[in-house]
Amino acid sequence: MNRFSKMGRSGGDMAIEYQDDGRSKRRIILVVAILLIIAALVAAALLMRGGDDAATAGGPGGEDRERAAQAVTVIVPGNSEVASTITTSGTLGARRDQNVGIAGQGGQVTRVLVDAGDWVRQGQVLATVDRSVQAQQAAQQRASLAAAQADADLAKANLDRAQQLVERGFVSKAEIDRLRSTYEAAQARVSVSRAQLNTTLAQIGQLDVRAPTAGLILDRNVEVGQVVSAGTPSLFRMARGGEMEVRAQLSQQDLAAISVGMPATITPVGSDQQFAGQVWQVSPVINPQSRQGEVRISIPYDPAIRPGGFAEVEIASGVTTAPMLPQSAVLSDANGNYVYVVNADNEVVRRDVVVGSVDDRGVTIREGISGNEQVVARAGSFLTVGQKVVPQREAAAAVRQEERGAVGEGEGEEE
Repeated sequence: MNRFSKMGRSGGDMAIEYQDDGRSKRRIILVVAILLIIAALVAAALLMRGGDDAATAGGPGGEDRERAAQAVTVIVPGNSEVASTITTSGTLGARRDQNVGIAGQGGQVTRVLVDAGDWVRQGQVLATVDRSVQAQQAAQQRASLAAAQADADLAKANLDRAQQLVERGFVSKAEIDRLRSTYEAAQARVSVSRAQLNTTLAQIGQLDVRAPTAGLILDRNVEVGQVVSAGTPSLFRMARGGEMEVRAQLSQQDLAAISVGMPATITPVGSDQQFAGQVWQVSPVINPQSRQGEVRISIPYDPAIRPGGFAEVEIASGVTTAPMLPQSAVLSDANGNYVYVVNADNEVVRRDVVVGSVDDRGVTIREGISGNEQVVARAGSFLTVGQKVVPQREAAAAVRQEERGAVGEGEGEEE
C-alpha cells in the first residue's frame, strides 16, 4: 500500500513536471513570436526609410545633393575707380535739317543743278523755274519806266524855262506852280514804274531755288518738267554745314549724369569705324510715359555717316567707383545679365546686374552688387540657384590675368 502510495505520488509529480514543460514551451513560442514581430516591424521601417532615401536621391533635389560638395572659385571684387561710361544707342541725322522750297509764285522746273550727296555753298542755285511770263512783264515795265522818265524830263525842262521868264513878267507865278506840279507828278510816275519793275525782277529772282546756307544735300525731290508752287513740299533737304548728330534716349538716372560738352564715341552699326563727338544738347524734359530724355551729340561731317542710320554711343561721364568683375563671372539669359553670389550659408544665389563699361580690365557693374559679396568667378553656368558649394576665394586680378592668358593662347593657336 505504501508502495502504491509512493508510486501514486511519483506519478503526480511527473504530471506536474509535464505541465511545467508545456507551459515553458508556450512561453518560448510566445517570446519567439514577439521577437519575430519586432524584427518584422524593424525591417519594414528600415525598408521604408531606404525607399524614401532612394526617392530623394532620384527626385529633383537628388542631383543637387550629389553636387552639394562642389568647390567653386569666388572673388570679392570690392570697388575700383573706373571711368564712368554711359552706353546707349540712337539715330543718326543732320544737326540742322533744312528743307528748301520755292519762295516765288512757282511754275515749271527747267533745270535741276544738284543731286543728293552734293556739297553746296550759300546762295548757290539748286534749280530754276520757267520765267518767260515774268520776263515779258519786266520788259513791259521797263518801257513804262522809260515813258514815265521821258514825261518827267519834259516837265522838268518846261519848269526851268518858265522860271527864267518869270522874272521878266512873261510867266505868272500861277503858271510856275502848275508846271512844278506837273513835274512832280511825272517824277512820281517814274517811281511807280521803277518799283513795279523791281518787283517783277525780284519775282524772277525767286524762281531760282538757292541754298540758304552752305551744306550737304540730303534729298532731291524735284525733277525737270515738274510744276511747283509755294505750296509744294520741300524740293531739297540739306544738312547745314554738313554737321551730323546722334539722338539718343537715356533714363532719368543716366540723364542726370550728362552735361553739355562731354565727349562721346560714336560707332555706326555695321561699321568698325569710330567718330569723336560731343554732347551739345540735353533735353530739359522727361517723357512721362517712357521716363526717358533725349541727348543730342554732334559729329563733324564725314561721308561715312549716313543720316537715318543707327549708331552705338559711349559717353564719358567722368570717374566713379564701382565693382569690377572678370568677364567669366558675368552671365546672361533672356532676363538680362546676372552673376552668382555665394551667401553666408554657402548657397548659390542669383543677382541681376546692370553692366557698365567692358574693357581689358574686366566688366564694370553699375547696379546689382555692392562689391562685398562672394561672386562666383568661373563655371557659373554649371550651377543652380540654392545649390550648396564650397567657396574658394581668389583675387579678382588673378582671375582676370588668367582670362587674358587664355585669350592669348587661343589667339596663338588660331595663328
